[in-house]
Amino acid sequence: MKKLVLFITAILAYTTASQAQQPFDKKAVLSQMELANKYFMDKWPDTGKTIVTNKERPSNIWTRGVYYEGLMALHEICPKDVYYKYAYDWSEFHNWGFRNGNANRNADDYCAAQTYIDLYNIEPDAKKLKNTRQCVNMLLNTPQNNDWSWIDAIQMGMPVFAKMGVLDNDNRYYEKMYDMYMYSRNNHGDHGLYNPKDGLWWRDADFDPPYKEPNGEDCYWSRGNGWVIAALAKVLTIIPQNAPHRDQYIKDLQAMAKALVPIQRKDGFWNVSLHDPTNFGEKEASGTALFVYGITYGINSGILDKKTYLPVVEKAWNALIADSLHKDGFLGYMQSTGKEPKDGQPLTADKIPDFEDYGLGCFLLAGSEIYKMK
Repeated sequence: MKKLVLFITAILAYTTASQAQQPFDKKAVLSQMELANKYFMDKWPDTGKTIVTNKERPSNIWTRGVYYEGLMALHEICPKDVYYKYAYDWSEFHNWGFRNGNANRNADDYCAAQTYIDLYNIEPDAKKLKNTRQCVNMLLNTPQNNDWSWIDAIQMGMPVFAKMGVLDNDNRYYEKMYDMYMYSRNNHGDHGLYNPKDGLWWRDADFDPPYKEPNGEDCYWSRGNGWVIAALAKVLTIIPQNAPHRDQYIKDLQAMAKALVPIQRKDGFWNVSLHDPTNFGEKEASGTALFVYGITYGINSGILDKKTYLPVVEKAWNALIADSLHKDGFLGYMQSTGKEPKDGQPLTADKIPDFEDYGLGCFLLAGSEIYKMK
């Protein structure tokens, strides 16, 4: 009897210790993701309905493309027919194509290809990739590498090349992706859009020096930097271990993560202006969600030290749940579309951004990596 008591005590102690080591409640994380997603799907039951803000736009623009990236990440960890159908119906409505056709160098437009490729991988059908292949082949076989002149484009376009490289087992996609990424990193603007000294990126050539924030610091826009670290995380998730230039992407993700730690707000968010907390210094959810996604991927993959970075993502994710996610699934403190800290201001918990889709996509990407954490 004494041995049995000791055995039960040991089991209970082990269970308690194991639970204490779990930083996130996976069931709760999934529930939070599903809540936010349901709010959007209920609000937009017609996947082909045009988006009307200051003007009317088709629903396969980049904002909706980013949402579907997040939806497919949710579907990966929690496959449901309703998610697949919602993505399939959207793709089918747009004939698996792009806003401005296939002869199109704008990464915002071919961002939708990320979801088309994901759906193809679930159920191969040549029609799903007809337009994607034509667009990407054009990019692959023309000499220009300077298309991604704003850092948002790195996230919209880079994963498309990574996915096609895996699908076709063809290093040409990886080489073109690298050339375009490095042109943005080292050549756009006066000296490239990446500042290795600070480990952060200027949004485009309009914001590299001598442009300064009101406090005299460089202008590092939160969501813009979020797009880059998310792109790096996603590409590293997709490409094989022996893919060319993988070490470059790891090095850059590590440098960005290191730069983000000391500038995280006490409440867990990041400011819209990463180096000037006085310039529209309210909490902001989309950049924060993208940072959670990128850093958590780094922890999960072993390229970032868990002891250093887990407290960062814990604080950030908990802040998103406490302050951004509403009981009905609406996400507050989302900056509207733009390119700098002043756009879409002021931010509040209840303010509806001009587009509600991309912020949700960022949130779902973050949650998917949190859910995968061991």
